[in-house]
Amino acid sequence: MRPLRVYAGYETGKTLEDRARIALAELNRVGGFERSILVIASATGTGWLDPSAVDTVEFLHAGDIATVTLQYSYLPSWLSLMVAPELSKEAASALFKAVYGYWTKLPKNRRPAIYLHGLSLGALGSESSNDLITMIADPVNGALWSGPPFLSADWQTLTRDRQPGSPQWRPVFRDSASIRFMTQDGFADLANAPWGPMRIVYLQHASDPMSFFSVDLAYRRPDWLGRDRGRDVSPYLRWFPLVTFFQLGFDLPMATSVSLGYGHNFAPASYIDGWLEVTQPQNWNTAYTARLKARFIDFNPTPL
Repeated sequence: MRPLRVYAGYETGKTLEDRARIALAELNRVGGFERSILVIASATGTGWLDPSAVDTVEFLHAGDIATVTLQYSYLPSWLSLMVAPELSKEAASALFKAVYGYWTKLPKNRRPAIYLHGLSLGALGSESSNDLITMIADPVNGALWSGPPFLSADWQTLTRDRQPGSPQWRPVFRDSASIRFMTQDGFADLANAPWGPMRIVYLQHASDPMSFFSVDLAYRRPDWLGRDRGRDVSPYLRWFPLVTFFQLGFDLPMATSVSLGYGHNFAPASYIDGWLEVTQPQNWNTAYTARLKARFIDFNPTPL
């Protein structure tokens, strides 16, 4: 099937709520709620969605999918994160409330499975777009959040409360039944731990300054710069008071200029593994996964 994509640009409506209502109306018009999968995506600061994430999940579900998002800024994520971090949360919340509110009124046997997605500042907004009471009452099916920025409160809490012995750059949270972390090398060895009813995956790179920059760097060595560090973090990188803080600070605007699969630039193969874990496409096997990854081997969209 031809996948459906609904986008409400910055000039579509005067307020975030206006854009969310317009996006919902368009989603209805094109038949988005008649698809098997619906992704509520939160864009980066510029209003961009990563094709590596969107294209791959559309292939996994043979196009039987709709994706909806809206634009809330023109600024790159790293700059928007500094000057208006709350805007992404407000935008994601407005879109979620509009789409989710309509979705909950549909018969449960006639509505799509619903997932959340966001990259960078979009991940920050998306993870805060709903609350626990909403999730208990009528939960979404899952989420894939990539490159969570260092100001993501939920991500910080999950990382801080990780199981002892699991690294900061790929933490293991509790029994891993609801939330798991992955890198470009996949998930931690969880001994085939079972998933619960809702699946949430954080995709991150140990070499991503957008995730691992912090004020604490000025006076404290972070765990991710210890002996147990991600393979994409140079063994020659050492922590020095103030110096490392400024090094990573200057890296922020350059985080997407590195090779695909490093820094703040996520490869299609990683998204394929993440979406497979979260959405569980029907009639899928490992041979299909290999073929799909091969199709995207030379795929390198311009990061924004």
